[in-house]
Amino acid sequence: MSPFSIKKPHEGKLNGSAQSGRSWDHSKQSSRRFNSISDLDLCQDPYLFVNGISSHDLHQGSLGNCWFVAACSCLALRKALWQQVIPDFQEQEWDPKTPEKYAGIFRFRFWCFGIWTEVVIDDLLPTIDGTLIYCHSNVENEFWSALLEKAYAKLAGSYEALDGGSAADAIVDFTGAVAESIDLVQGKYSETISEQMKLFEDLLKVHKRGGLISCFIASSSGIANEVESKTGLVAGHAYSVTAIRKLHLGESLTFSFNAEKLFMVRLRNPWGNREWNGAWSDNSEEWKKVSNAERKRLGLTVENDGEFWMTFEDWCKNFTDVDICRIVNTSYFSIHKTWETKMLHGAWAKNSEPLLNRCGGCFDNTETFLQNPQYIFDVKKTEDKVLISLQQEDRRRSKKVGKGDNIIIGFEIFKVEDNRSYRLHKLTVQERVATSPYINTRNVFLKKTLKQGRYILIPTTYLPGITTDFILRLFTDVPSKLRELTADKPEMTCWSLLCGYPRRITQIKIHSAEGLQEQDGSGGADPYVLIKCENQKVRSPVQHNTTRATFDTQVIFYRKNIDSPIIVQVWNSNILCDQFLGQALLAASPSDPREQQTLQLRGRGSQEAEEVPGHITVKVFSSDDLVEL
Repeated sequence: MSPFSIKKPHEGKLNGSAQSGRSWDHSKQSSRRFNSISDLDLCQDPYLFVNGISSHDLHQGSLGNCWFVAACSCLALRKALWQQVIPDFQEQEWDPKTPEKYAGIFRFRFWCFGIWTEVVIDDLLPTIDGTLIYCHSNVENEFWSALLEKAYAKLAGSYEALDGGSAADAIVDFTGAVAESIDLVQGKYSETISEQMKLFEDLLKVHKRGGLISCFIASSSGIANEVESKTGLVAGHAYSVTAIRKLHLGESLTFSFNAEKLFMVRLRNPWGNREWNGAWSDNSEEWKKVSNAERKRLGLTVENDGEFWMTFEDWCKNFTDVDICRIVNTSYFSIHKTWETKMLHGAWAKNSEPLLNRCGGCFDNTETFLQNPQYIFDVKKTEDKVLISLQQEDRRRSKKVGKGDNIIIGFEIFKVEDNRSYRLHKLTVQERVATSPYINTRNVFLKKTLKQGRYILIPTTYLPGITTDFILRLFTDVPSKLRELTADKPEMTCWSLLCGYPRRITQIKIHSAEGLQEQDGSGGADPYVLIKCENQKVRSPVQHNTTRATFDTQVIFYRKNIDSPIIVQVWNSNILCDQFLGQALLAASPSDPREQQTLQLRGRGSQEAEEVPGHITVKVFSSDDLVEL
């Protein structure tokens, strides 16, 4: 059974009603124009921003979208990011000196399914008795947060569509970031200190490099949604992470090696109040251990503004989930690691013809799994860390017809033949190297270190027969040549009719070579294998300083001349001229044994050529059905 998780409503959709707990009647709501023309205005001197933009500007209203407000608080921390969402903000600002230029419209931009999309709205905002009922600023005449919420509601289809959601989804829509969700409970981060420290360093790096982080506490059977606990934290509620620091205690200088350090995280409640009351809360005794200079550096404020500090250990113990949104660096003009990126649009589509069907479900659906879309990519380095993000289309516009919930999605990665260029039809020698979580979130993420070779990535829905669109993003250190496999076998053309069309498919896995002749003074060799079939050659990576080499090299050939044997040669790599160590000839007939076999190496020539030191272990499969493999 493939690992998967269905997010419960309190996990995948944070409801987050306003702290007053009041409800509202849409039929009684009035909309007032935000400008200075009539006496019905919300205020006489409206502005987008008052004294700049801050994570403290936002307060959640009656709508259950604490996740959205938390995402906005994160966004406000990064000038370069919010300026993408609110373009030309200075030109859009209301100018009391030239009121005639005010058109009553505002422009916002969102990263919508891989494309930056502009959303234009008017300045009518929902009110009751002249008061904003949804997201609003703590300053009466500042409206950027309310207008941004309206634009985002338009993108989603309605304000109602924002009643429950994910902070990670909103951050991705704001920035195009790559979102990773981590279950702190399942990962036992509160128990395993080593894993806790790894996570802290990862979050610290993400935060320093411009990433955005949010977290929440999943409700349990014993804790109701939106209820404040004894610690002051609220279950089923999203918080934004506004800082991550290593805190120096005492009066020691910050660069002293003897200064005691604490690992700290600062959070903000979108309600603008109700804070953590445990260790290192605003008025706690622990802050007396911190020098005035360190407090100033941290920007510590002792007031009920919804922002507070916790130790990372307490954070891991009290919060259940964290969403990490990485701004992946793709610029070559950077001191940090530059990633090569590739993004492709795809779809799970239904077709009654199995070879054309593209919605086969997860790996457990053995008969249909390989009918999903398939994407091939190469890892060029000996090892390379890859980041994979799979995002399904935004379904919030379908909420009114009962289809707004996310589909359970995930993906599998298989190591395949080094020269494969057609779709995979059967899993024989392919190694399943990675499986993402299967979960009903809009984004699924996986970080994995892969060895050199060629891989097939198969994105799937959990159940077969479900159709929707998706985007796939792959980040590697060197170009991966990610592309979709669409053909099942070589195309029949006029040229192939003249020159011959493949009659047989053969798959070979070279497992190892042993007993090779020593080639240097240290008693070793630098062997590699070269597999030849008709006019094709595939070479394995070199294994250094050994006479017992493990290759695990896979190749596949579409053969026209089935009477011509496949040649597997072993060579020793040298600086000037490589040295031939021996070879084996394979008839590769469908009737040949399919089990792993060990073959004696021989000199050049026929199958009866003179034996030479060493043997190779191979596995061969052949079929006259070109879509058998």
